[in-house]
Amino acid sequence: MSGPLAEVLDGQRQADLQKAARSLLKEPLLTADGPYADEFKLVRRHTAELREWFERNVGWTLRTDADAARLRKTPGTLTDATHPAREAARSALPFTRRRYVLLCLALAALERGESQVALGRLAEQVVLAAADPELVAAGITFTLERRDERLDLAAVVRLLLRLGVLRRVAGDEDAYVSGSGDVLYDVRRRVLAGMPASLRGPSMVEAEGFEERLVEMTAWTALDSDELRFRAVRWKLTRILLDDPVLYYDDLTDDELAYLTRQRGFITARIHELTGLVPEVRAEGIAMVDPMDDLTDARMPEQGTHGHITLLLAGHLARAAGPVEPVELAARVRELAVEHGGFWSKSAREPGAEPELVEQALARLVALGLAERTERGVVPRPALARYAVGEPVVREPGRARRPATTEQPVQPVQPVQPVQPVQDVRPVQDER
Repeated sequence: MSGPLAEVLDGQRQADLQKAARSLLKEPLLTADGPYADEFKLVRRHTAELREWFERNVGWTLRTDADAARLRKTPGTLTDATHPAREAARSALPFTRRRYVLLCLALAALERGESQVALGRLAEQVVLAAADPELVAAGITFTLERRDERLDLAAVVRLLLRLGVLRRVAGDEDAYVSGSGDVLYDVRRRVLAGMPASLRGPSMVEAEGFEERLVEMTAWTALDSDELRFRAVRWKLTRILLDDPVLYYDDLTDDELAYLTRQRGFITARIHELTGLVPEVRAEGIAMVDPMDDLTDARMPEQGTHGHITLLLAGHLARAAGPVEPVELAARVRELAVEHGGFWSKSAREPGAEPELVEQALARLVALGLAERTERGVVPRPALARYAVGEPVVREPGRARRPATTEQPVQPVQPVQPVQPVQDVRPVQDER
């Protein structure tokens, strides 16, 4: 077939493929009856193309069946803890260490259990598993007698409900937390089987240290040839561009930077073709900007009190000559409250609220790759320069005065598109 109709059909096929790929990046575990059922159908339709692209370009495997589609992702940066799992919406509290441990224990119990389970029974199995001497020696204990422990288990279960591992049959988690009732779930074993994403089972890992264990769990193969080493570099760079807000050249090794310098156009073009993300290339690094602004779990700017404070502190940090202590940022928030407090929530104007407001703002800036915490204080990263607010420029007499600009971007190297705030293209993946 050729002609206009063929072009229309080919364009629709490419659009569907792109939508399917973006859905997997945003939610690496899709179910047939979940909130992304339509996207799941597209993934099933384009499984062969998607599987080939992910395996070739990032080393991720894609498994699909009638119930679920699971993209087993390995992040480019293994130690990034700025995008934690959350039980539900983006505003929900992030998972703590205890919740992560409970999640692992709950998954192990469900794997050994029946097709249905009550929350009370699951709690008993978790408590039994937590009595393992190695966990106790590591300082991890659970009795689930305290309300805060039951709240943590309920948060884990709600995450599994959202992922489609469990399906609620009767009851409510709040009743279990308060001790007034129980909950019954169906266990979807095929979805449960797709939860692990590591290339090697944790029980097969021999390393002792945390970072060393992560490396061993995600190592693909022995890099005993130039071809394999180049492939590993390409995978890492592509993973960072897909998952992280910004790829900074300073964070790369000499070999990685040399490879990116040679292959930058090819790598970014392949990503753009599959996802629609647009490369923004600058002197300090590369950001894959999302024109649709939905492939993210954190963004700037954002409305509301916390978003406003974050933007104001971003401008303050962008003008800083060096590291800034959190105490100084808290003092700056107090100053800003005098000028902007009328637009803030009442709690944000309360005396003593400044440290928490600063912490929330810094968490956002660090997650977006705009700032970095160091022993000397908070250090702005190059991409933050676009949030610097300049001083008004007075022109010659008789000419109009230029107002202060809202951005002072770093001069681009081979710019691809107009400057705009960096969008984080990382899906909520740590929970996977």
